[in-house]
Amino acid sequence: QNNQLGMSIEVISIIVLFLSFFILLMLKVPVAYSIGISTTISLLLNIDKLPGITTIAQRMTTGIDSFALLAIPFFVLAGEIMKRGGIANRLINFAKSLVASLPGGLAYVNVLASMLFGAISGSAIAATSAIGSIMTDRMEEEGYPREFSASVNITSSTTGLLIPPSNILIVYALASGGTASVAALFIAGYLPGILLGVAIMAYIAFVAISRKFAKGSRAPLSLIWTYFRKAFFSLLLLVIVVGGIVAGIFTATEASAIAVLYAAVLALIYGDVSAKDFPSILLTSTKTTAVVMFLICTSMAMSWLFSFEGIPELISSFLLEQFSNKIIIFLVINLVLLVIGTFMDMTPAVLIFTPIFLPVVVALGMDPVHFGIVLVLNLCIGLCTPPVGTILFVGSGIANVSVSQVVKPLLPFLLIMVIVLLLITYIPEISMYLPRLFNL
Repeated sequence: QNNQLGMSIEVISIIVLFLSFFILLMLKVPVAYSIGISTTISLLLNIDKLPGITTIAQRMTTGIDSFALLAIPFFVLAGEIMKRGGIANRLINFAKSLVASLPGGLAYVNVLASMLFGAISGSAIAATSAIGSIMTDRMEEEGYPREFSASVNITSSTTGLLIPPSNILIVYALASGGTASVAALFIAGYLPGILLGVAIMAYIAFVAISRKFAKGSRAPLSLIWTYFRKAFFSLLLLVIVVGGIVAGIFTATEASAIAVLYAAVLALIYGDVSAKDFPSILLTSTKTTAVVMFLICTSMAMSWLFSFEGIPELISSFLLEQFSNKIIIFLVINLVLLVIGTFMDMTPAVLIFTPIFLPVVVALGMDPVHFGIVLVLNLCIGLCTPPVGTILFVGSGIANVSVSQVVKPLLPFLLIMVIVLLLITYIPEISMYLPRLFNL
């Protein structure tokens, strides 16, 4: 009877955990607080099996006691410096010199600049705001609808979360328990990120030809070389950071500190940032870091509770018993993650659902690095969709158009992203070719 009672309490605590979490989200309680409160409530139902309520505080503290996580505040700071340091304009001019002569050329410029800036800054939001604020007006002058420009900007900015350096890949490396290294994840993100950008540009080509969008004049080689020289040192940051990590010269954490120093010196040389601007840059970066770290704290506590309740094992057993075909299981996991991404921020989603689904996909032969790329791309799509699509709201605000206006032109782009997601899911070599080539 005691065993039956114990089992019933465990089942009830799991139900309470999920139910309270979703109710709090619907009540628009911030995600970090929703995670912490629901975890605490569920824990109280198991108080007889645990040392006490201090367990939550202990798990939150140990959850961020990781050297690898030191990279996040540094990359956030580097991204903020780049956002204000005139790098966006230089990348846009370089991209424009390359592709503006094609039909729909400015839309290609938007995508290419977002890919470059997102990769350099490691932030999709920074790419959306920096590139969108410059490109939307330029595109409108050339006859592009603002809602179309916003859709291009919103979806293309997610490529920077796949192309390294990427904070979310560092978070996944932590959540995977060390089965996926940061170096392997960084190098694995290149081809999927480029594939996503190319796919978006392919759809733009179709729209540009059918709607007869304007094209600019072809830039002479001398002008391309001039803009390349101006953007060279910005682009060099990618080589220094990722190349240094892959070559084993320094760790991801050390690379993030180097990125800050490099970005600060570059911004001062460019003259777009002065010494008096750094206090506000540091304050903004600190606020962003605090939010991210608090999300990680509470998410790690919830992940630990999942393990304590045996939820990953239950879900793994259920999926493997219900579906015999791994293709179907991968599809089900993708569908679940796509739904999750529509209402949950990326960082807690990675920390909470990695320990749930990683054992399942590993049992089916998927490499943890491969799953990390699939997971991040899934959640990138969620960033572009309501009701909690952060990039959707930022991009719409930057373009000064309502979300309802953006949704219709955004739908084909989302379909493109889903198609790329399926390709990456079922063709492992897209993600794994480069890590295997570098023996990572």
